[in-house]
Parts: sequence; structure tokens; C-alpha cells
Amino acid sequence: MDLCLYTDSVADLTVDETLDLAAELGCGAVEIAAGGQSSAPHMRVFDLLENPQALREFREKITSRGLRMGAVNCSAWPMHPVHGDQHTHTIRAAIRLAGELGVDKIVTMSGCPADHPASPIVNWISFPWPAQNPEDSTAGDIQDVLARQWDQAIAYWDEMADYAAAHAIERIALELHPVHLVYNTPTLLRMRDAIGPIIGANVDPSHMFWQQMDPVAVVRALGAAVHHVHLKDTQLQPDRVALAGVLDLTPFEEPDQRAWIFRTIGQGHGEDFWRPFIEALGEVGYDDVVSIENEDPTQAPVAGVRQAAAFIADLLPTTNSH
Repeated sequence: MDLCLYTDSVADLTVDETLDLAAELGCGAVEIAAGGQSSAPHMRVFDLLENPQALREFREKITSRGLRMGAVNCSAWPMHPVHGDQHTHTIRAAIRLAGELGVDKIVTMSGCPADHPASPIVNWISFPWPAQNPEDSTAGDIQDVLARQWDQAIAYWDEMADYAAAHAIERIALELHPVHLVYNTPTLLRMRDAIGPIIGANVDPSHMFWQQMDPVAVVRALGAAVHHVHLKDTQLQPDRVALAGVLDLTPFEEPDQRAWIFRTIGQGHGEDFWRPFIEALGEVGYDDVVSIENEDPTQAPVAGVRQAAAFIADLLPTTNSH
């Protein structure tokens, strides 16, 4: 496995400073955002696609430091009733650029439609009720809405998978992320069964911890469907969980008041979790990048990335096929 840096973790650094940091930390690869939810501070996807010289220079910045592209990230909102078209445009650009940069993988999110064509926001259904009342035909049926959302999503990703394959992309890693249709093991496997093995998971334990999922069990259940890995931790704050539960809606800007917060790996869960997690990846044959993603609100970004790299270094296999 290669240690990788998801460069949005240090968004305030220049691209050169970021690549220097990745090399200094012993990373073999970088994951760089093309847009979507990211402001893409380190890679201007459309400019690079339109300017061959700029693309060559960008590629040289990476390879001259002994790095490779681990993935192009485009964590977007496909099918969003307002932003969906623009984000789809960006995902397609990310696919084309990934091919130009010699990487066969993009990291993105499944998206989630609205519950009605006229709605301006997505509706992530996370509770299987209410069902339609037979005595009131105007009452909404959650299962009917969910079925329509899945029909739309499968049609969308079927077309996008064909587009990706036509541009030499072999893996679309969907982050298992709440507020998107694909957010856990059953939903990832449902999408993969519908589309094919090009669809797989970006396994990020941080989103699993607060949902009370077991990331090691997830890895073993997904097997070859593990396409990418983010190294990010979560810390539950028991006194807040006791009162607000894990569905706490306190803004992320108020971390001291939240039931859970994202942490640098090792700060929410120790080696007793992360070592078996890395071992499970090896057991299912995953031999690609494990990418540091740091969103810890309690420390400076560079310090967090350094701490993450130091923590994980002794847990990674010493052999490396890349």
C-alpha cells in the first residue's frame, strides 16, 4: 500500500508546498480535487484539459518529487436539483483529466435526488416510514420516493460508468457518505450490482464510526469492491451523545458542542482499531493508496497531516507493489 495525501487537507498551501509536504512525509502518491464540493485549490481541471503545456508542467510537478497520482477526487452532488448539472460537468472533466494523468480511478459521491422534481434540495431518506395511509391518497410514501430516487441514480451512474470506461477509467470509488444514496455496505453493493464492478467504495472510517458501523467488517464484506481508502478518524463525545444522539444537527463550526467531531487518525481510535483495519485491507487484496484526509477542527492542518503520517507509518505493510 502507498501512503497518499488528499491535498485538500492542507488547502491553504500552494500546490508546490503541498507536493513538497507529501514527499517529505514519505507519501508515494497524492489525491487531488477537481472540484465539486471542493474549491480545488491545487488543480484547475478545465484549464489543464484545455492547455497541454500546463498539463505537462503539472504532471512534472508531481513526478519530479517521486510522487504519482493516487486518484482524482471529485466529491460532488450529482443529481442535485440546483447544482447537479454543473457537478456532472465537473465529474466528466475529472474523468478525462484522470486519464490524461495516467490514473484509472476517480473518487466521488453517488449523489441524492430531491423527492420531487420541483424541490430545490435533496432529500436523503434515512428512516423507512411513513408508509402511505390507504385512507389518505395524498399522504407520501417514503418507499415510493426512495424507489424513484434509486431509479434515477442507477440510470445516472449507468451512463457515467460508460463514459468513464470510454476514457480508460476502471474504478469509480463512491465515498460511503451520509446525505448520499450510497452511504453504507448494502447501498454500495446495490449500486455495484446494478452497474458493474467499475463501481466500488471509498472506505472512510470516519463516517462509519458515528453511525456505529464497523469499518473492518465493511472492508471484509466489500472485498474487491474496496476501490479507495481515506484515513480520517472520528471522536464521539459521550456527554453530548447522551443528550443529542449521533444525529446531532449542531453546526460543525461549533465542535465543542457536537456529539461527534472528525479527528486526525489515532486521536479518535488508536492502534487497536487502525492496525486490524489495515490488515483487513490486505486480507481482501487491496494494494493501492491509503489517503490521509484531515478535517480535525482542534489542530492546524499541516500539524494534523504530519501527525497522521507518523501514526500510520508503522502500521502499513513494508512491501509495496507500486
